Order: sequence, then structure tokens, then C-alpha cells
Amino acid sequence: MEPPQAGQVVVIGSGLIGRSWAMVFAGGGFKVKLYDVVQQQITSALEYIRKEMKELEKSGMLKGTLNAEKQLSLISGCMDLKTAVDGAMFIQECTPEKLELKKKIFGQLDLIVNNDVILSSSTSTLLPTKLFTGLKHVKQCIVSHPVNPPYYVPLVELVPHPETEPSTVDKTYALMKKIGQSPVKLTKEIDGFVLNRLQYAVISEAWRLVGVRMTNYCERYREGMIHVLKTFGPVPDFSGEIEQQISQAMSERTPADPEHLNARRAWRDECLMGLAKLKKQMKSN
Repeated sequence: MEPPQAGQVVVIGSGLIGRSWAMVFAGGGFKVKLYDVVQQQITSALEYIRKEMKELEKSGMLKGTLNAEKQLSLISGCMDLKTAVDGAMFIQECTPEKLELKKKIFGQLDLIVNNDVILSSSTSTLLPTKLFTGLKHVKQCIVSHPVNPPYYVPLVELVPHPETEPSTVDKTYALMKKIGQSPVKLTKEIDGFVLNRLQYAVISEAWRLVGVRMTNYCERYREGMIHVLKTFGPVPDFSGEIEQQISQAMSERTPADPEHLNARRAWRDECLMGLAKLKKQMKSN
């Protein structure tokens, strides 16, 4: 069994994406500091990660060469940002998709990090020029946009700021490969990057044809989708009667309360795990 990797990673935000990133980095053998401003959120995240890793180990789908207990020992929570980033070589931000919130976080990080750490964002729609312009450490900044959840879907889009050092891109690419992800480099930023341009095109056309659900999805991503889709031609407004009809139809299949939504997420992750297992078997044949 290989020893843990040298170097520490910080995950900013302990929601679903932050939790999954923490598992990915620990699976790669890295020490992980999981930062959040609410202790209960950190506690819940660590409990969730323990449960997930134990189940993955039972099913033979745990990533990396370390066992679940060893990986779990690499992850710790932290509520003090300065303490969390001390000694870090890579920081993955996973806060909600709000520009001002993310800019505030990167502004705080800019004041306390050294010249070697990489500052990376999980944003799905916010451009690097919106997030990083004006930071004194802008050369160390990059967007590393995962597919949710990154533990089960390895694709990561790497999008540099115009001032990002090529070495930052190369180091991020190498790190993502090391932890088992499948990074794709973009040479420059573009609204929606690549993944969401493709996804939004499908969502937009589905809306035109029959309409799609998702009150929660629309609330979170409506502005970003509309911004990207303005380059595509006539854009639906993703609201109104169609939204309500679809939301109602989908809620009949999966009620929108936490219990049913969490069960649906668990079902999704189980399906993704099965797909990952199939891919693993195909590679070994």
C-alpha cells in the first residue's frame, strides 16, 4: 500500500460537490482540509463521507490504493480560513454559484496564500476573468469545473484566466490525472465552457419540444444558462407555466422533499458507480 502523497489540499465549502472533491483528493492519497463557516455543516459532511467511503469499500469501488479508514484519516474539518490554507499546495473552491460570494472568498485567499499554491474554482458558468481579475495571485488561478458528483464522473474542465501561468495549468492537469480524474484543457475562456454549452443546448431544445422540470435547477442556474444560450439564438426564459407543469410532473415521480431527493441522489450515485465498475472491467479485459 502506497503512503499518503506529500502536500495538502484545501476544499472550500462542504456541500455535495465539496464533499465529493474531498473524497477524490483523499482517494489520491492527499491530506484534505475541508473548510466551512458552519461547524454543523462540516460535521454532517464528514459523517456523509465516512458512510460513502465505507459503502464504496464494501462494493470494491473505493478509489486509490489506501483503505477507507486511511483515506478518512486524511480528511479533517476547519472553520478558520488562514489555518486551513497554511501549507496547502492546492485549493479547490466549492461555494454556491454566486459571483460576489466567490469573489469575496478569492479576495480573502489572495491576502493569505503564498506564491506557490494553486487557487482553483469549481464554478460551472462564471468566467475566470469575472472571478480572478485584479487578484495579485491571478497567475495561480484556474477554473477546474467538475461534473457533479466528481467522485463518480471524472471529467474536469480546466479553464485558465488570460494571465494564468502555463505552469498552473500543467500542474493542475497533472494533479487531476494523479487523483484519477479526466482533465480537459481549454485554451481560453468561453461562456459556459464546453460541457455546459453542450448540456444547455440539449436542455434548451428539450424545453422547446416538450418543456423540462426543475424549479430548483432553474433557480440555481437560470441566469448562467440564459447568459450562455444567448450565443445560440432564441432562448427560452426557463420560467412560467411550462416550468410549473414540468415541476409538477417530475414531483409526482420524485417528490421535492429532502428525503425523496436524497434517495434519488443515492440511486443516481449507485447507477454511476455501476457504470464506473463496467468501465473498469472493460479496461481490464
